[in-house]
Amino acid sequence: MDIRVLRSSDIPHVQTANITNLPENYFCKYYLYHALSWPQLSYVAVDVSRPPKTPYDPPRIVGYVLAKMEEEPADGVPHGHITSLSVMRTHRRLGLAEKLMRQSQRAMVETFGARYVSLHVRVSNVAALRLYRDTLGFEVEKVESKYYADGEDAYSMKMDLAFLREKAPESDDDGEAQDEGDEVGSAGKQGDGESEKKKEKMMKVKVGRSLGVGDLVEKNESTTKAS
Repeated sequence: MDIRVLRSSDIPHVQTANITNLPENYFCKYYLYHALSWPQLSYVAVDVSRPPKTPYDPPRIVGYVLAKMEEEPADGVPHGHITSLSVMRTHRRLGLAEKLMRQSQRAMVETFGARYVSLHVRVSNVAALRLYRDTLGFEVEKVESKYYADGEDAYSMKMDLAFLREKAPESDDDGEAQDEGDEVGSAGKQGDGESEKKKEKMMKVKVGRSLGVGDLVEKNESTTKAS
């Protein structure tokens, strides 16, 4: 099984998985909006156990997570949101949904500095609740009445991503990776004596429009002394 970033060419197959498994469906342009705006956050699970027979055969996408960053968060805190998550029935109980979610959450932190991630789930979706609450650690923040088109309520859930921020690569104030230290290997073994000798061999030359070619040519010190 291969879990990778969502590509634009995957969208029709992701839409098929969505229509097959979920009552909340979207137009292709909505998936494209996610893929172009936040290309690091959405992932697909591809079954590679049966490779395509020809280069023109599409990948066998058996699961996906569609995610985004909230563009104008009401609380002013940068955070991600899971728009949709689905795994085909033939490939459930393999941990794919958890892997897709964790990969997206990691990308939210590393790429956008997300503080937490949110989502909505039907109050009747026991299996999804078990995944979000018991496996991943989401907490119910509130119940949103008649959130879905058919009138069903939704749990608004939230998960703090502090544990991922602690694991993120360290950086300085400018956002650049910190220096890892002195040179190692053969470069680090050079003694001070060798460094001083190299400095002595380096010669300063004058530059400027008024200087002739002769001033820019290195002189052989031994020849100068002999004359």
